[in-house]
Amino acid sequence: MAKDYYETLGVSKDASDDEIKRAYRKLAKKWHPDANPDNRKEAEEKFKEVGEAYEVLSNPQKKKMYDQFGSADGPQGFNGASGFDGFSGFGGFDGFRNGSYTYSSSGFGFNDVVDDFVSSIFGGGARRTARRPDSPQRGADLRTNLNISFEESFTGVKKEFSINKRIKCEHCDGKGAKPGTKIETCNECHGTGQVRKNQSIGGFATFQTVGTCETCRGTGKIIKEPCDYCNGKGTIRKNVSIEVEIPAGIQDGHTLRLSHKGEPGINGGENGDIYLDIKVKKSKVFTRNGYNVECTIPITITQATLGAELKIPTVTGKDELYKIAEGTQTGTSFAIRGKGFKRLNSNATGDLVFTVQVQIPKRLNKKQRDLFNQLAETMNEQPPIRKRGIFG
Repeated sequence: MAKDYYETLGVSKDASDDEIKRAYRKLAKKWHPDANPDNRKEAEEKFKEVGEAYEVLSNPQKKKMYDQFGSADGPQGFNGASGFDGFSGFGGFDGFRNGSYTYSSSGFGFNDVVDDFVSSIFGGGARRTARRPDSPQRGADLRTNLNISFEESFTGVKKEFSINKRIKCEHCDGKGAKPGTKIETCNECHGTGQVRKNQSIGGFATFQTVGTCETCRGTGKIIKEPCDYCNGKGTIRKNVSIEVEIPAGIQDGHTLRLSHKGEPGINGGENGDIYLDIKVKKSKVFTRNGYNVECTIPITITQATLGAELKIPTVTGKDELYKIAEGTQTGTSFAIRGKGFKRLNSNATGDLVFTVQVQIPKRLNKKQRDLFNQLAETMNEQPPIRKRGIFG
């Protein structure tokens, strides 16, 4: 009987190319033999029919001939004599005439369809090229903490820290082979790190896949005499000391990135990085507010009343002289310009802000009390009443 390719794909005669393509994708996945293990023989037949229908309807010239003659039994070759002979027109099929086809990355005549089709079987894009196992790979990044003092965060400092990491084996220079021995090319993959395998599907289709060589584990090389120190890995784990420049003005919680100080790369790839999290210890005297340094300065009641020239400590340890006016109230704040933290990546700096706190004496001797009483009288204040003892 004449074959109705439109009926096979379940589309109308005026279906668009996209509708035909979507119908084919759906049916090809549905009737793939591996998807029908309990009904493989029927699935193979359906799969062939779907493929044959799509080959005709996806080709403008063949579709035109099919529409003109109305069936696969039309003149000259819809029965296999002219161009439909086993789908020889498929870019990646070698035909159904032998009941099998071979897939390779060289492609099909309908690339996007077959990509999705093979993806449904193997779980990935058929035309995507995987990274070669022997290609250069970047080393892993590492992360650690570094504690510094408040003063070190203010001035900047060079510090050393220790970290456990992999380093290139010095005995074999990272090659993994015992010094003086040779590294041979893998005979299985011929140094490529990959091997090609043919996978049969349903007894009628063969796919060619590419996988990692198990003999050399994808390296393309065979080490018969591994290095005694690294056991052929080319790297060893060791505690190493690294010096780092801590910039002035860095804050607690900032992270420094040390480029190429992390784990060594593989196959000549670049080293990873180290991310250094900075922890700044608290100061007993100073606090940080943005780029300003803040502190509290105690003063006497006479200094607050008469005014005074104060010595103000700084983070660097050098005192700054600052004159406060008479009648300064407790809680008043003053700023010394440019004595704060340096702004990162800038020449600007914050200020040193100090707040005065008037200290009231808790105990006075007789002379001091008398003077305060006299002062109170001159200021029209009522002096405190002292209670007399029983003897006067």
